[in-house]
Amino acid sequence: MSRLAVEPICPTCHASARHVAPVVPARQLVPAVWLWSTPEATTALKSRDLATILRVYRRLNKLSQERLAALLGYDKTYVSMIETGRRNISDVATRRHIARTLGLPMHALGVTDNDDADFAAMIQFGDSTIRLAEIARQSGRAVDAVNELWPLVARLEARAAEGRAERDTMILLGQGRAALGVSLGTVLPEERLTAAARWTGKALVIAERLGDRAFLAHALRMHGNELRKADHVGAAIARLSRAVAVSEDREGQGAAFALLARAAGEHGDPDLFDLAINGYRERLDDGGGRSMLFNPFTFREIELRGLVTTGRAANAVQIMQTNMPDAAPVAPQWHIIERVTAGQVLLAARQRDGAEDALRTALLAAETHRLPHQIQRTIRAADDGGLIEISTSGQLALQRLNALLAPG
Repeated sequence: MSRLAVEPICPTCHASARHVAPVVPARQLVPAVWLWSTPEATTALKSRDLATILRVYRRLNKLSQERLAALLGYDKTYVSMIETGRRNISDVATRRHIARTLGLPMHALGVTDNDDADFAAMIQFGDSTIRLAEIARQSGRAVDAVNELWPLVARLEARAAEGRAERDTMILLGQGRAALGVSLGTVLPEERLTAAARWTGKALVIAERLGDRAFLAHALRMHGNELRKADHVGAAIARLSRAVAVSEDREGQGAAFALLARAAGEHGDPDLFDLAINGYRERLDDGGGRSMLFNPFTFREIELRGLVTTGRAANAVQIMQTNMPDAAPVAPQWHIIERVTAGQVLLAARQRDGAEDALRTALLAAETHRLPHQIQRTIRAADDGGLIEISTSGQLALQRLNALLAPG
């Protein structure tokens, strides 16, 4: 369990099984959260000057001094004196009242709550928590990633819902939402993948408001891919097409093209698939890549699967027979994904023995890494090929995994 956890529960077990997941506050963020995410407001908060903060607050909210005074329960003259520096507010209770009424971070006005110091410490290692969780997911330990991210995101959500968040906190919350959604999308069974898409969608909401183009491109890629996995392929294509346009670096564009090719293939759109896979190939040819999505191994898997799903299985068979992969998978789950795809291609080539070997390998690895979605995909491939024994083995593996992840 994460060092941030306050409840003795395993989020992955609850989320993976057919139980209500641990509650992460889902209240709508108060308007002040978005207000203080703007660069101008952030500068005002960093000044720790109450007069400056009130002036910026009024300007951004288009409020008169009279209206602000009414909100605070003060006389207009009193607010005017604060803004012009003729009245210095040193009383802690008054500053706390102003912060709470306007949804300002308490510490910006020199006031601290009992949990402020603890929250500040959490923020300091929040970036590291997200990075380490991503490393865990990519190394095949997605369950650990979820269990580490869930309490961090829960505390950030609660803080932001109270209006006590600045731009840096909102960026961390957006990154946490995206990482949690992707990790859930790795460990959840297909019937629950909508939950993963909801989290990446919430990350996109923050990305749209922050004006950080790189994070926006990342959020679009992650949300688009989770929408695809949740069977909202049309919406996925829209997000991923935009991600291609927004991404500014070669690797980001390559990853966006990779995911767009996957979505276009599942949508049965050969023209869009060819456009996306060619864009992916061009950027990969410009220089090697080693990220999870941007590398030769992943390219080959996406190309093979896309050719099969767009009705060109013969082309996929030819590529598989003549174009052996010249790179290892970046993450263990991609080996599983590739083995399922290989099984589908071999079935199309009527090579049942090879297909059985590939699907058995995928099944064993998927259960080992606790990836129910990949077990379900293996079962579908076996059913389509009439491989009853493998399909039965997959159902049993799924039952074992569900029992393992079921809360006690």
